Amino acid sequence: MLRVHFTPEDLARVRVAPGPDFLWEISNSVQTLQRRDGERVFGAWRHRVRPRLSGSRRLLSCLLPPHGYSPDFLTPTSGDHVTLRAAVDTLLSTPRPRLRAYLARLSTSLQLPGWVELLAGGDPDALRRLGDALHTYQAEALAPYWQRVHAHVDADRAVRLHSILDGGTEGLLAGLGPQFRWRPPVLEVAYPVDQQLRLRGRGIVLQPSFFCWPAPTTLADGGLPPVLVYPIHHSPDWAEPARRARSDGSGPLGPLLGHTRAGVLRATRTGCSTVEAARLLDVTHPAVSQHLNVLRAAGLVSTVRKSGRSFHVATAEGRALLATEGRAAGPPA
Repeated sequence: MLRVHFTPEDLARVRVAPGPDFLWEISNSVQTLQRRDGERVFGAWRHRVRPRLSGSRRLLSCLLPPHGYSPDFLTPTSGDHVTLRAAVDTLLSTPRPRLRAYLARLSTSLQLPGWVELLAGGDPDALRRLGDALHTYQAEALAPYWQRVHAHVDADRAVRLHSILDGGTEGLLAGLGPQFRWRPPVLEVAYPVDQQLRLRGRGIVLQPSFFCWPAPTTLADGGLPPVLVYPIHHSPDWAEPARRARSDGSGPLGPLLGHTRAGVLRATRTGCSTVEAARLLDVTHPAVSQHLNVLRAAGLVSTVRKSGRSFHVATAEGRALLATEGRAAGPPA
């Protein structure tokens, strides 16, 4: 079990990450790709991705085993991670003593290939090889699904926002899911090993992760800025090919015309439940559900379910459509 110890100052410094983290998603997905569990959620993705992966998977797999310790330098907690390039540059600038220490710890449980010894010494060619593998893996395994990954993380963030509005930071911590138990001032997390994380006023970043499975994870080095990565809800068909609209207008985008459906899409801009959308638009719950089914089929809305409630948030495509609507309306008089 992981026990995260909070002080009153830490409770004021809890934040949810603004979106998916490139390197956490790469690391978690490399590990998930090597396992056989979670077939209902990740089976279709594994089936589609494995045949097209080049040597990047093999190179990264030796640093990211499916179980046990993984080196913390692969998921740096500092730097500008708006782009994958910025994240990889931060990773490759890891101080050499820390790089050597993390890889030495990994070598106690795994037999590592010879190039890892060069990496531990900061060899420029070995570092370049690792950086190229990260970029290649992202392009082959994750980029085709990245918009869906982002939409699911956005939906989870919207759920967390409502938790904060309803119960403050403690409500957020108490509502993270069945793998978490908030016993003030300690957050207990289902974890494969016993670990204590004392925040000591540093706060913590909660990082929703699409490929984190099956349990939450964190950094092994308690001296690094604290982060807690947790799994999120997945739509069952997330890995299926996107359905394209037909030229005769009968595809998923065809039925989007209409004031009520547009109103439902607007309501999901900042996230809403089915009940909230029905109340806002003064229509029945079944009618809202029908409109949401069409919006989901068109890739404009993502839905998560928590405690028997459905929560809906506009995807990047849905927000782009709403932004187009806003531009067409022009500035206010």
